[in-house]
This record gives sequence, C-alpha cells and structure tokens, in this order.
Amino acid sequence: MNGHARLSVNAVALISPANAPIIVHGYRKHPSPLKYHFIAHTALDIIEERLANGLDAYLGLLHTLEDQAVYGYVTPTRIRIVVSIALTDTLVRDADMITIFKSLHTAYARSLANPFLSANS
Repeated sequence: MNGHARLSVNAVALISPANAPIIVHGYRKHPSPLKYHFIAHTALDIIEERLANGLDAYLGLLHTLEDQAVYGYVTPTRIRIVVSIALTDTLVRDADMITIFKSLHTAYARSLANPFLSANS
C-alpha cells in the first residue's frame, strides 16, 4: 500500500450555529436519503461537547457509524462542517482531513460572497 490512497467522501454537511442544516449532500447512493442527515445530527452533540472543552477548529474523528467515519470542523463563525468518509483499511491522516475542511470552508465563504448566487438554489 502506498500510504496515499484516496479518501472516499460519502457526505458533507454544513450546519448553522443554531444547529439547522444549511446543506447536507451525499456523494454515494443510499437506500435511505435521510441517513446522512442522521449522521450529521448525531455528530452535533459530540461537536458541542468538544467545543465546550475549548478545542481548535479541527475536531478530528467524532465517531464511527456502521461503515463510516465522521469528522468535524468548526469555522470562526461557528458553522459546523461534518464530513463522512468510508471506513477502509486506509490510514486517514489529520493533515488530509484538515485540507478537506479548509477547502470546504473556502468554497462556502466564496459562495456567500458571490452576489450572483441565489440563496434559494
């Protein structure tokens, strides 16, 4: 194994500071479309607990659920980003996850700053 195997992202969720989902997007077909909403909501309690302990923006592995590992990140504006990846034998490095979260955070910030993007689309 080369150590740089690709991570398989199953879903990404952005959640407001009021714990309301902004977007939950699954990248893999699943029989129950609400599964990724459930995963995002189960991560919120763990995120709140870790934030109470005063941790950094990157919260690391929050939990595993069935065949998925769930990671968390909190932006300076308290937007919570939850990423679900497929559990495999591949080593998941924190640096790789931080890169994913920073990319998602940048994309979200750019979409908010885009005056031509409709908030309802």
